[in-house]
Amino acid sequence: MIRTIAVGLYLAGAIVFVMPFLILYSLLVGSPDAMYGIAMKVVRTAVRLAKINVHVEGLENIPPGVCIFAANHISNIDPLAFVPAIPRRVSLLVKKELFRIPIFSTAMRMAKFVPVDRSDKEAAAASVEFAVRVLKERLSFAVYPEGTRSPDGRMRPFKKGTFVMAIQAGVPVVPVSISGAQNLMRKGEWTIRPGEVVVRFGQPVDGSKYTIEHRSELLARVEALIASGLPEDQQPLRPSPSSQPSR
Repeated sequence: MIRTIAVGLYLAGAIVFVMPFLILYSLLVGSPDAMYGIAMKVVRTAVRLAKINVHVEGLENIPPGVCIFAANHISNIDPLAFVPAIPRRVSLLVKKELFRIPIFSTAMRMAKFVPVDRSDKEAAAASVEFAVRVLKERLSFAVYPEGTRSPDGRMRPFKKGTFVMAIQAGVPVVPVSISGAQNLMRKGEWTIRPGEVVVRFGQPVDGSKYTIEHRSELLARVEALIASGLPEDQQPLRPSPSSQPSR
């Protein structure tokens, strides 16, 4: 618990005392790149304070241009381990509630993070349209196609929004398999445990090769690639033969 409190205070202090100066600097230079870079360094330090070792694999699989990094979602630790591991600035789809945090919300808007309201289908669709515009402005995205955290670490079925984004923007999807984080902070818990998280970048799938009518095929391909990079206890559950309908 002491470790969790220390990490929380460190991040809160960075938002309150450092972020305002980074926002002002970004306004002066007309770019949030430096702010984003420093924010990632702050997050990496927070991860080290939490005694979490992040092991990154497959960086050579990341294409040089704009892309969508699609990862499974198992813990609140995920973004702290996953996003700083990406060797470029990315945008994020973020729960709209986080945009209520003073100072932090201003920085997120400047970095072109996109608020998402999962309870409102029209608002969620508008967020996807906004995200496509951001992709076309040459800024990559990091997303969780499951839409929410897995309660037990096993990958859940993906939603189609990520793949609509990839097809409409004509960009590759990089499958990212995150393992181990579910043991460090489980869903519904606030205590951080020390340990290791593995972030594995897989071979990209070109979204420009698919049409909207075939978005389910793109989804299935990326879903399978992410699952293949996970340990057995995080693999999605398969229906048992007895549960299959008879022919």
